[in-house]
Amino acid sequence: MIGDVEGRDDVVIPFAVEPLDLRGRIVRLGPAVDALIARHGYPEVVARVIGEAAALTALLGSALKFEGRFQLQTRTDGPIEMIVVDFDTPDRLRAFARFDAERVAQSVASGAGRAGSLIGHGHLAMTIDQGSTMSRYQGVVAMEGQSLEEAAHQYFRQSEQIPTRVRLAVAQEFGERGVRWRAGGLLAQFLPMSVERQRQADLDPGDAPEGARAGDDFSEDDAWTEAKALVDTVEDVELVDPAVSSETLLFRLFHERGVRVFEGLGLREGCNCSRDRIMAMLARFSKEDRRDMIADDGRIGVTCEFCSRRYDLAPEEVEAALGAS
Repeated sequence: MIGDVEGRDDVVIPFAVEPLDLRGRIVRLGPAVDALIARHGYPEVVARVIGEAAALTALLGSALKFEGRFQLQTRTDGPIEMIVVDFDTPDRLRAFARFDAERVAQSVASGAGRAGSLIGHGHLAMTIDQGSTMSRYQGVVAMEGQSLEEAAHQYFRQSEQIPTRVRLAVAQEFGERGVRWRAGGLLAQFLPMSVERQRQADLDPGDAPEGARAGDDFSEDDAWTEAKALVDTVEDVELVDPAVSSETLLFRLFHERGVRVFEGLGLREGCNCSRDRIMAMLARFSKEDRRDMIADDGRIGVTCEFCSRRYDLAPEEVEAALGAS
């Protein structure tokens, strides 16, 4: 039962295929991801990467069962130097990217405009923050030119040791109201009762002696083999087509085995920046540093990287507020 979210955009829907011991979530982003992208005026290739990152974050963050934040962040040497996507429970997404416009243009001109090349080498961190009174959890994946899909597979293989398949897609929709961005994603995980059935092939032995190969004695569970094969049939257009609902796509994939669809979670784009948060940020700087922030017009200007909102502050107002805190 999915209630009034059925068929809508900006919704994450959990599902289960019990004969295959499969659990997962599917997300469809429309106005939320379009707002994330449009307010920054990103080049098309950067917009596509942001869309994939937003879909992946929605898939992972929506699994939180407590009040907190899930954050996906990359720091790399590629033309897209940094990506940050926050999912604040229960339903809020925000994102931004820092990039070198000249290097992005050069990459596109040279034909190296795929996501892995644009992100480059560095790391991807996924952080769960339950607030100041709780410890944070962080998983890190090395980025070595792979896509975000591939990085997600690597994370679940190394950190969670859960057989996982992820599909991400981004597209532009052309209509009467102009060009709008869409994104979609599917996450499927093999979660049988027996831990032994979750075994995966060992990682490549790297510089092991000649003839040593990973997985020589490994036999993957038949249910997971079937589930992966079904997920891999998903085409990008199916994840973003507004005429194909998430429910319809899940039925296409798993109707022979029987798929259960659960209540969906509506998502929204939104930033939690505020004047008080800006003041708290400025408090972390010394008085001398804050003095250096004063522009020629005698004001301190701070722009939120997520939503582009600009805060125009009088230096004496800042000092008075910080002195009283």
